[in-house]
Amino acid sequence: MEIVVSGIRPTGNLHLGNYFGAIRNFIKMQHENLCYFFIADYHSLTTHPTPADLHGNVKSVLVDYLASGLDPEKAVLYIQSDLPETAELYLLLNMNAYLGELERVSSFKEKIRRQPENINAGLLTYPTLMAADIIIHKATKVPVGKDQEQHLEMTRTFSNRFNRMYHVEYFPEPVAYNFGEQLTKIPGLDGTGKMSKSDNENNAIFLGDTPEAIRKKVMRAVSDAGPTQPNQPKSEPVENLFTLLNVVSNNDTVQHFEELYNNCQIRYGDLKKQLAEDMIIFTAPIRERIAQLNADNDYLRKVVKLGAEKAHESASKTIKEVREIIGFRNF
Repeated sequence: MEIVVSGIRPTGNLHLGNYFGAIRNFIKMQHENLCYFFIADYHSLTTHPTPADLHGNVKSVLVDYLASGLDPEKAVLYIQSDLPETAELYLLLNMNAYLGELERVSSFKEKIRRQPENINAGLLTYPTLMAADIIIHKATKVPVGKDQEQHLEMTRTFSNRFNRMYHVEYFPEPVAYNFGEQLTKIPGLDGTGKMSKSDNENNAIFLGDTPEAIRKKVMRAVSDAGPTQPNQPKSEPVENLFTLLNVVSNNDTVQHFEELYNNCQIRYGDLKKQLAEDMIIFTAPIRERIAQLNADNDYLRKVVKLGAEKAHESASKTIKEVREIIGFRNF
């Protein structure tokens, strides 16, 4: 059985793009591997969130993952800051991480460009904290997106460097957990790119959106003037609408609108109405569970307490052994 570790960014409410990306695959992975999923609240401090936003975002992400099907009895689900061993390993790894290699990280260069007023040490040492998150449980696999591949490579660098420096074969070399064709890229409602709330929250359908909110957003989705000849190639905005239809509607519905489009008889208003109703049906069980969990703080406390205990059992063993390897001894 593989040991899998993955961080969950506390970015607030999650949307369909998150669901068909990370969440759905996490749900599957928890039945096949020993999984440690953590909410990365330490990492979020690089953007200086307010205390209310930080706590609210952590709770929102926790609730959305649980509502989507993550099982705290099968996977270890914990909050990063509840595991002090991570912070200690982060410190120890920083002692052997070098300024030049950290400054060359692509994401750090991008952050410098995008937020020149907030170039903090946490941004520079993000790769070492990510490495600590992973190797604290001696993970063998890590689900990563394209933007995190360099960080995973650096995790392997830090693991191998530790092993070489102390003449041990202690940390394994974690590799990417590649979902391949299992990943479904969900487009946004603005006609271009993937679903994201970074620029416009109306571009995304959130898992907890009310039926009214879903209808309003979908009816505003970008389309075009319609086909002018049979079997005309679809524009990107229209292709995006059909992609969304494919993931939430049945085959008969998709085929119905494909035929209307190919025969130049389509009315985008009708397509959007159908798409909105199918999205409402698709998200209904998750939306109901989100409402239940948001009102049950006692259960949420039990979940994070259980997760912290399980994560501590693994992490404390690692830190004890790492300290011994480095040479820390009790008198």
